[in-house]
Amino acid sequence: MGMTRRVLTYLCVLLLLVASVHALAQASSSEVFAYSQKGQAALAAGRYVEAEAAYQKLAALEPSIAEVHATLGVVYFQQRKFEQAVTELRRALTLKPGIPKADGLLAMSLSELGRYQEALPGLERTFRHSVDAPIKRMSGLQLERVYTALQLDRKAVEVALELEHTFGDDPEVLYNNERIYGNYAYITIQRLAKAAPKSVWRHQAAAEAQESQGNYVGAIAEYRTVLVLDPGRPGIHQRLGRTLLAQWHATQLVTSHDEAKKEFALELEGDPNNSNASYELGEMNRQSGDLKEARAFFEMAVRAHDDFVEAHVGLANVLASQGDWAEAVPHLERAVAFRPDDQVAWYRLSRAYKSVGNTVGQKKAATTFERLRARSQDEQSSVPQDVTPQQVDGTLTP
Repeated sequence: MGMTRRVLTYLCVLLLLVASVHALAQASSSEVFAYSQKGQAALAAGRYVEAEAAYQKLAALEPSIAEVHATLGVVYFQQRKFEQAVTELRRALTLKPGIPKADGLLAMSLSELGRYQEALPGLERTFRHSVDAPIKRMSGLQLERVYTALQLDRKAVEVALELEHTFGDDPEVLYNNERIYGNYAYITIQRLAKAAPKSVWRHQAAAEAQESQGNYVGAIAEYRTVLVLDPGRPGIHQRLGRTLLAQWHATQLVTSHDEAKKEFALELEGDPNNSNASYELGEMNRQSGDLKEARAFFEMAVRAHDDFVEAHVGLANVLASQGDWAEAVPHLERAVAFRPDDQVAWYRLSRAYKSVGNTVGQKKAATTFERLRARSQDEQSSVPQDVTPQQVDGTLTP
């Protein structure tokens, strides 16, 4: 796990300032001063081999100055010479235990060498007590690595959550956290399989894992096993229907489409208030052109959950297709009230306002739609993935 040059350069500058201002400024030797200037210039320019040579000379000339050894440790770290970095940083801390940042960098060097038990105390101190954001970030990423290697997986997750809270948009943090969460999920599944290999919970977890990986055949088999073990288990017919529907989208197998419909209907038999199942039946009937059935299922969904944005939008689409634009408007207004950045709802609302003669409303809705469409995909609100999302149909000009 390499550290970014931007963050390391920041650390180098801090150590160099300590070294040059508080120590080397007192040296009377012109040779020491010359090597100091050369080393600082080389390090600032990223010429690490040259910087290494200069600071090695300085360390030989001024072996008792802790900051020189600390800066040489930084140079070694930058070049991934972690053994040498450990030696110099330890020497610096022996000469001056309180030298800024050196303890944390020593711990990171030990972590890079795989000496996790030695690295752990320093990383924990640095991560918990540092008020310097770049250093906290660096130590946190290394601490995740150490906890994982030492099989302290719960602690690794705790660090990942804290890093995500502080550095939520950092791509390196997000990448490493995804691995931490995935590893913890895998370990939990393994424990479940060992503790209760034939339980309904184990098969349901396996089904969800297979579904998330796109292995629809495996997921369908596991969901069916769950239903054998517990025929009335809530939500399983719905999940099985969603998996069959995903399989149909991937393969266009008509049998998968028909079986999905049956599973959603079975879910509603056991739980008439399962709005996800009624919504899916509404959307499937809408797509097949059975608007009467679609309307009935969408209305069932919004009665059960009035804040179900996709169901309001789907119902409005059916009403519009039947020519009932005035009835469609309130459902779309509720949709944008619940989810103000929903592109599809604003698009359809602009069409509905236009059809009922609300020019002012149509202009506002169209402007909002265009603004949302112009935003990058990662800035838009995500549509819940438990149901089939509504789409903008036809022309993109409201």
